[in-house]
Amino acid sequence: MSAVLTIIKRHPLLAYFALVFAISWGSILIAVGPTGLFNSEANPALLMQFIYVAALAGPSIAGVLMTGLLHGRAGLRNLRSSMLLWRVDLRWYLVALMSAPLLMGATIFALSRTSSVYLPAIVTTDNWAGLLMSGIVMGLVVSFFEEIGWTGFATPELRKRFGFLSSGIILGVIWGAWHYPLFSGTASEAVSPVLYFGVLLFSFLIPFRILMVWVYDRTKSVIVVMLMHAPLAAGQLILLPSAISNQQAVIFDLALAGALWVVVAAVYMAIRRKRRSAALPAREASEFQR
Repeated sequence: MSAVLTIIKRHPLLAYFALVFAISWGSILIAVGPTGLFNSEANPALLMQFIYVAALAGPSIAGVLMTGLLHGRAGLRNLRSSMLLWRVDLRWYLVALMSAPLLMGATIFALSRTSSVYLPAIVTTDNWAGLLMSGIVMGLVVSFFEEIGWTGFATPELRKRFGFLSSGIILGVIWGAWHYPLFSGTASEAVSPVLYFGVLLFSFLIPFRILMVWVYDRTKSVIVVMLMHAPLAAGQLILLPSAISNQQAVIFDLALAGALWVVVAAVYMAIRRKRRSAALPAREASEFQR
């Protein structure tokens, strides 16, 4: 047992990611395997509910367990404090709450000008209030359980070794891959599975995770990042047309990814300019002292 703990403490990130996939994917395999717990044909709704609960259990349970193993009660208290840290500058709430709605809304609006197929679900539904409430509830639940681990544990550990850009890319790739079982039944022959899943899992999730790491860097608040994640999840239900085909979904995801990468580039350049500006007075002072 002590040998396992030693390995975990030496490689906390690898241990965390392995635990996330073991809990999430393992539970899903138990449910839908050849001798699974559920008969998907008899009760598909119950099966999907279990799959989503199992998936969300991975990041949250792994985050709490790893925090306790590595940092003990003090680490768990710090995690709780970060999840309750709401006193941050108002601008970060605006960034968190408006990033996904603005970019997703602008993308779907631009595409809807080319085809009515892209009209947002909230516009075409007969029950916009119910759709809106369902999206909000889903977004809050998903973001709460995911970010306990992705932001509460993995992001601080990554930032000990990497910059915000590299941390976001690494976590974004793993975050995207983790989503695979949730969408594995949506592929069709109209689009190559490699292209479809590559775009679905890695196009816009990576740049959005980079932005979430950046927001966490500036606020140290898990709850703010949760609020940033929630509209992204909600938007998949509220904005994305329900009858959209795989080809159209690929186009939307690529367009959204392009917009997000533009924002990431702008943030990165702004940070570099700020660092150069901060370094200049120090360099001038050093030359003056000579």
